[in-house]
Amino acid sequence: MTDTTTPATTDEPVDPVDRVLARAEARSGVRVFGAAQALQDESTVAYGDTDGEQWDREERAALRRVPGLSTELEDVTEVEYRQLRLENVVLVGVYPQGSTEDAENSLRELAALAETAGAVVLDGVLQRRPHPDPATYIGRGKAAELRDLVVAVGADTVIADTELAPSQRRALEDVVKVKVIDRTTVILDIFSQHAKSREGKAQVELAQLEYLLPRLRGWGDSMSRQAGGQVGAGGAGMGSRGPGETKIELDRRRIRTRMAMLRRQIRDFAPARDAKRAERKRNTIPSVAIAGYTNAGKSSLLNKLTSAGVLVENALFATLDATVRRAQAADGRVYTLTDTVGFVRNLPHQLVEAFRSTLEEVGDADVIVHVVDGSHPDPAAQLATVRDVMGDVGARSTNEIVVFNKADLIDPDTRLVLRGLEPKAHFVSSRTGEGVAELRATIEDALPLPAVEVRALVPYDRGDLVNAVHESGHILSTRHEEGGTAVHAHVSERLAAELAPFTR
Repeated sequence: MTDTTTPATTDEPVDPVDRVLARAEARSGVRVFGAAQALQDESTVAYGDTDGEQWDREERAALRRVPGLSTELEDVTEVEYRQLRLENVVLVGVYPQGSTEDAENSLRELAALAETAGAVVLDGVLQRRPHPDPATYIGRGKAAELRDLVVAVGADTVIADTELAPSQRRALEDVVKVKVIDRTTVILDIFSQHAKSREGKAQVELAQLEYLLPRLRGWGDSMSRQAGGQVGAGGAGMGSRGPGETKIELDRRRIRTRMAMLRRQIRDFAPARDAKRAERKRNTIPSVAIAGYTNAGKSSLLNKLTSAGVLVENALFATLDATVRRAQAADGRVYTLTDTVGFVRNLPHQLVEAFRSTLEEVGDADVIVHVVDGSHPDPAAQLATVRDVMGDVGARSTNEIVVFNKADLIDPDTRLVLRGLEPKAHFVSSRTGEGVAELRATIEDALPLPAVEVRALVPYDRGDLVNAVHESGHILSTRHEEGGTAVHAHVSERLAAELAPFTR
């Protein structure tokens, strides 16, 4: 890997995706990567009129927490003596022979996740080995090298590019002497920062507790046991004998109780969503779900199509709550566009389960607009990841329209490669508006037709029926006659019953 850093004396911009590989150095099976700004270059991000005022972005930035306190494992009893600073992290990953490119893309994505969570990525290490070490993930020798790297760059957190077992996490912390977390922890932290609605917060908390339960650790008094009865300082009398429950066992019981309560809350949210969905089905309003990889530009595309003013931010998982907006086709039919939560490779299964109710919007949609970041170094992996999750929620057979977004950042050669990957895909730029009109026409053509074809002469005093046909039906022809409006259209069974007295 060649050095791609740009000297400080030049004004040429550095490719932000490649900065994580800026100081590539191969030695003894270990590849070391330099500092990264892994998110999209802000010079390529634009917020147009269709994005609205974006007050949510300002509010999120204004209330953003200080991302971390000092995280050394030494016991610090006085909080005011802790050093207040941003969390400086070092990334570590393991990859087998022959998958170097996938490992580098995954590490870039982990750097973007860490930056979205509020950390500063200082360095990263990739180790080539057939399987992760079951004890310390990277082996004792490499863990010692990682400890030296952490000390050299002044990091206080290590992030592993996988989901670590509790024993691996503890063993690696014992060697490197700083906090060790994994990819799942970072994703859960981002979700907890960005959740806004009551349902979204409940879903994130449930996922966090499911992840935390097997990873509880006890220090000092956490392992002490409770005693019953009247027990003096020395411990005497009835009720003082027996093992009792340890503090960590009490914590586990509280967590299970809290998880049960959260599951009930999430179930209680379902009827309201089901009622809205049933009303749309009753009125035969088609639904279009915008799905795709995180930071692919789904919210920007929704704003471009509907001027919805949904939050747009250059961050992973900026949007968690499903947003439904009304849209109207050129022939007058009304349909809904739904912006859904983004996906990412190795998405924690706890989040898939917790957000299953939200992902049902994708499963119940009539059309899925699958948004892919065309400027991403590995769009094929994005396609595969999203389609796997779509299969989990029963949406594999739904009509799918693939959209390569950020077309203004794609060169002609890359377009040819992407066209070979998905021959029928649309190239769209939410920033410049390129391809949006063609995409809108394709979405309207893909909308399902209502079930019943009718020919009716509607009296002029029943203009409400003609209006209903325009809004929810597909009109083939209309003609004004002496006795009323002659309508030939496809309508729902419910509307066909209301038109029955006037049918020809």
